[in-house]
Amino acid sequence: MKKDFLLLTVALPSLLIASPSYAVESEIEQRNTNKSTEVISDIPSLSEIELPVTNAELLSQQSVPIEVNPEETQPETEQTPSDDADISIEAIAEPDNLPQSTPTYVIDREEIKKQGAASLADILKRMPGFAINDVGHGADIHTGTYYRGASINQSVFLIDGRQINTNVNIYHGGTDLNSIPVEAIERVELYSGTASALFGSSAFGGVVNIITKEGYGKPKFSASAEFGSLNLNNQQVTYGGSSDKVKYNFSFERFFTDNRYRVPVGAANRDEQGFLSNADTATSTYFGSIGLDLDRKNSLNLDVTALSSRRGLIYFGFPLQRDRLDHDGLNVGLSWKTRLGNGESSNLTTSIGYNQDYFSTYGPTGASFYRRGSLDTQQLTARVDHEWKIAANNKLRWGLDLKNTDLIGDVLSTDPTRIAENEKEDRSLFNTALFAVNTWNISDNFLIDLGLRQSFDSQFGNYLNPSVGLRYAVTPIVAVRGSWAGGQRNPGLDQLYVYDTVHGWAPNPDLRPEIGSTWTVGVDVSFSENLIGQFTYFGSSIGDRLGVIAGKWTNIGLVDTNGLEAALQLKIAAGWSTFLNYTYTDAQIKTGTEKGLQLGLIPYSVLQTGVGYQNSGWQANLYVTYNSGARRSIFANSTDKPTDFAPSFVNLDLSGRIPLTSNLGLTVYLENLLGEQYERVNRIYSPGFTFRVGLTANF
Repeated sequence: MKKDFLLLTVALPSLLIASPSYAVESEIEQRNTNKSTEVISDIPSLSEIELPVTNAELLSQQSVPIEVNPEETQPETEQTPSDDADISIEAIAEPDNLPQSTPTYVIDREEIKKQGAASLADILKRMPGFAINDVGHGADIHTGTYYRGASINQSVFLIDGRQINTNVNIYHGGTDLNSIPVEAIERVELYSGTASALFGSSAFGGVVNIITKEGYGKPKFSASAEFGSLNLNNQQVTYGGSSDKVKYNFSFERFFTDNRYRVPVGAANRDEQGFLSNADTATSTYFGSIGLDLDRKNSLNLDVTALSSRRGLIYFGFPLQRDRLDHDGLNVGLSWKTRLGNGESSNLTTSIGYNQDYFSTYGPTGASFYRRGSLDTQQLTARVDHEWKIAANNKLRWGLDLKNTDLIGDVLSTDPTRIAENEKEDRSLFNTALFAVNTWNISDNFLIDLGLRQSFDSQFGNYLNPSVGLRYAVTPIVAVRGSWAGGQRNPGLDQLYVYDTVHGWAPNPDLRPEIGSTWTVGVDVSFSENLIGQFTYFGSSIGDRLGVIAGKWTNIGLVDTNGLEAALQLKIAAGWSTFLNYTYTDAQIKTGTEKGLQLGLIPYSVLQTGVGYQNSGWQANLYVTYNSGARRSIFANSTDKPTDFAPSFVNLDLSGRIPLTSNLGLTVYLENLLGEQYERVNRIYSPGFTFRVGLTANF
């Protein structure tokens, strides 16, 4: 598998040499709308090191301001590409004061629409560093989401800066990437490095921040209806706007697919007729936010997200898996943002949140027995976050996190061999953390980020996690950077105390936290005004990694990860753009019976590239994915070996939009154009070619 890395390393410079001439000049542009937004270019002049770090926004042709004058808004079909690929960042307590020693990758709502993303997983799969197996038809909530070799529970997920991870691990209770309507998402941001000090010591992978839409201008209603292969149907509606000092936005999404298609002999969960069985998925998601501008310096915002999900489980597959998974979630957040003093050098954000996730798996274990397991997690959180520009060359971001978690686990089985495990656990813990990141601009071209996060945990005591990063602009077009961060991820209450009746995994109250560190070394290059690149060599070392041995949760040992991440963006001509993201990940097990092997489910190489064109409402985007195949490691056929990898595959997707009227458009998504029924992971196969056709309307 490592030969893929060598081939692609040679191919990357060739792509740059073969790039066509550049026809569009980009510029650095700052705009203010009522002094509440700031727009920056993809790659700012590297001598302006104080600006937010660059992003790798994909195929985005136009700036997307957070707030616009409703009189100046044009119908969607009349929009024309700008010469920039700008993003908008809110000025109060938003990530303009993130550490700049590692890149911040951003995908905005225009690119999300182009991709035809149906979930957050669909969005993340085309960001640098991600390898996601739970995307698309035949997918399952727990088939694997990895960033730089770290699992979904080793990354931090936020909604508008508020953490939503539950740290639930069994009954497939990882962070559900369907938990918010896609139509409610303004953009998705990806951080790493010293940013982990701000949001959680468990961010061995990265920090994913989902920024939701706010209403502006005249009330606007938008809707879409989509139908396609495998009885897929998806409906979304959004209503938002503003009135005087009140902003509001409401979204609803309903999604269903039966995921029933023929699979080859040897596939997971293949029924007697040769079809994939028990893979249907139905979700309903709701989102609402109301913002109130109290005065020029103070604003309040309330947001509510609710999820109801029903699906089958297919991942085990041998023998035929019939268990079902229900997931109901509720997330409520209230935030108060204020500018302190007379200027804009001191911003304070105070927020409180409530999060509940209920996971329930149930089904037959055979002809005679029944099993059920449920996890009901409730969290109360509070956060105070202060951004303070102490001096012209010194910025401090510091604050306090509080989190109280209650977990009720209920286990029931009629199998005589498991009846002894039937129980009901009621556990809770309290975690407090103080955090600070200080950024010094030593000169116009050189800055240093220093971060600290001191945690106080009722289960695992007190621990300190430091971080450091630096960035140096060697020339106006080349900057080098690096970061190091220590981390600690504590076992979940379910792993400690709740029996997993679905898998038959026993808890272990003696589990130790995963402790380790992550690091990056990278370079940002502006090859020309139309071609930008970000290259990052990353690594991590995590001791006492959690896993299952002989049917019991335990600390399995040390895992070292090293890899390369590359993000390129090219402007070809007006209306055209292309991107390339490539990630090589070597996540090697260093101890135990699997010493020397790659972590299961993590491919060595993932490449995403695409080219897009848009003009006057017309859009066409071609996406190409290469996956080198991941190691089969769990729930595999008896004939499989621990060293076996799924075969590599190439996938082509085509998306397009045809304007029918000024307010109505036809969308088409053709997926897997090559029609190859490749193995996605652990004997789960794609359905081959599929299509989706829909209508979008804006009023």
